Amino acid sequence: MRAVVLTGHGGYECLSFRDDVPVPVPSAGEVLIRVSAAAVNNTDINTRVGWYQGGGWTGSFQFPRIQGIDASGHIVAVGGGVDGSRVGERVLIEPCWRTDDQPVRFFGSEVDGAFAEFTVAPAHHAHTVRCTLSDVELASFPCSYSTAENMLNRARVIAGERVLITGASGGVGSAAVQLAAARGAEVAAVAASAKHAALRTIGAGQVVDRNDDLVAAFGADAFDTVIDVVGGAGWPSLLSVLRRGGRYATAGAIADPNVALDLRTLYLKDLTLLGCTVLDDGVFASLVRHIEQGSVKPLIAAVFPLNEIVAAQEQFLAKQHIGKIVLTA
Repeated sequence: MRAVVLTGHGGYECLSFRDDVPVPVPSAGEVLIRVSAAAVNNTDINTRVGWYQGGGWTGSFQFPRIQGIDASGHIVAVGGGVDGSRVGERVLIEPCWRTDDQPVRFFGSEVDGAFAEFTVAPAHHAHTVRCTLSDVELASFPCSYSTAENMLNRARVIAGERVLITGASGGVGSAAVQLAAARGAEVAAVAASAKHAALRTIGAGQVVDRNDDLVAAFGADAFDTVIDVVGGAGWPSLLSVLRRGGRYATAGAIADPNVALDLRTLYLKDLTLLGCTVLDDGVFASLVRHIEQGSVKPLIAAVFPLNEIVAAQEQFLAKQHIGKIVLTA
């Protein structure tokens, strides 16, 4: 089969497009999926350049590896113990895998992923989706939208609360805008000025530029929750705009992972800081319901064939897009 194989940490030279990779065979409890589309994420680049401590999401990584955490496709074969009637189902693959006898594994990191014509996954992590969206549109959802839903879930966001979302034009940020609005929250978003109109159309009531002074724009103690994927030098202002007892949730650090924390702000305001990587139980199933009900919509910025993965990642890193960049096998 055709696949992109990551051969080491480094630049684009570490991405090898091949047409002689063996088709994986599903083991007991697994399904074989013909990948229709796979989206590009920050995690793909972070892993390639060696940004994570230990090389991968959970601190262990082995080469060669087929990356790709987002996948939509169809089940074409099943392993032992899986009902054969599942062949033909259209599925999304849950990116975070947990079992009683194995450590947490992430699709496309600790196990081979979606940048290939075929992939395998545990049957219970291959979620059937019934909707009229295209395969490309479906591939935009798994990682970004489940990450956003997980942060909102951990932060206990409810209707009527005020939520500030950073990096709102990216995959996770734009997902968080939609999902927070679907919960009935009042959403404010931070993004480049050229993207403000688009963010208003998907649920942001207020939008400010990423270079604006957040305290001047909103006032201190203005939000119940901050959903952040940016970090960086402006991070202290995110705590300043949280109300007393507010919640801060993060699942990324695209500006800089090193931030300045004044512990007095944390403890005197009784704030809660939440790191969100492993999905809580039920989060992905909740996302699938949102998709089937039409309460979230895909945002597709560009589509590339799999063999143009370098061009896709280059466009992704330019950060001029809104939503997702998708590869088709």
